[in-house]
Amino acid sequence: MTTAPASPMTDKQIAELPKRARRRRAQGMWLRTIVMVFIIAIFIFPIFWWFLASFKPFGAIFALPPVFIFKPTLNWYSVVLGGVSYNEMMLRLTGALTSTGGGFYYSVPYLIDSIIIATASTGLVILIATPAAYSLSRFRMRRRHDVVFWILSTRMMPPVVVAMPFFLMYRSLRMLDTYQGVILVHAVMNLPLAILLLKSFFDDVPYDLDEQAMVDGATRFQAFYRVIIHYILPGLAATAILSFIFSWNEFLLTLTLTRTAVRTMPVAASTFDTSTGGTEWGFLAALGTAAMVPVFLFVLLVQKHLVRGLTMGAVKG
Repeated sequence: MTTAPASPMTDKQIAELPKRARRRRAQGMWLRTIVMVFIIAIFIFPIFWWFLASFKPFGAIFALPPVFIFKPTLNWYSVVLGGVSYNEMMLRLTGALTSTGGGFYYSVPYLIDSIIIATASTGLVILIATPAAYSLSRFRMRRRHDVVFWILSTRMMPPVVVAMPFFLMYRSLRMLDTYQGVILVHAVMNLPLAILLLKSFFDDVPYDLDEQAMVDGATRFQAFYRVIIHYILPGLAATAILSFIFSWNEFLLTLTLTRTAVRTMPVAASTFDTSTGGTEWGFLAALGTAAMVPVFLFVLLVQKHLVRGLTMGAVKG
């Protein structure tokens, strides 16, 4: 049984081939864009909803169906950031006084504490993790892989396991409720991840650069901070932003080691849930929205190197 030969394509059909290919590519691009926007919207919507809640009147926060068009109010921000008395605000909104003390929800000092602790702990982490990661990457020591695994294993431990030992140790050293105590514990918590991340960035830098610098007369330390460190600036930026975020959001150890003199934003936010009045969602939404601003500004400062740092090593030439 023989098959009939395919009829040759006409000139018109041949001319339409590039148009069909471009049409298929355009359709594929639109499909990928729609899927990407949908996925991004899933992650962005809770933040967007929390942002809206910080400007909603109390009755609109839990309205069903949800309210997206409303008259915005700055009442929550005026208490959390402006220092307006809680009693004064409740009198303005409800016409009645409450038993809650004025100024209880004023949170600017807590944001300042968080900025100081997160910035100082991040700087300490980078200062210690950078030479440590360089040593693990460049020096051929015995059982080096075991050391790397041990560093990684410390990050696997839940913070609640060490909360009580840290409390007893800090109480003996009289470091409870101090900036240096919280900064130190945040640095210890973030060091393992920072060392492993920076080691991977150092591994991507050819060892020939170290040797060339030392051949030209540089010492090992000079080759490290004058040559190699410039190649891993994107990695330093990525590590710094992750350390800053982890320190900014840390709750359990900070709650255990502080009382009243030092109080970070997550610990302060936990006090917005009272046993008598329930959760103050308006004030909590305002504080949460304000707490995103320092992290956003920090990301803007390092964004030049951040994308390169997160993708560094993905493609090797």
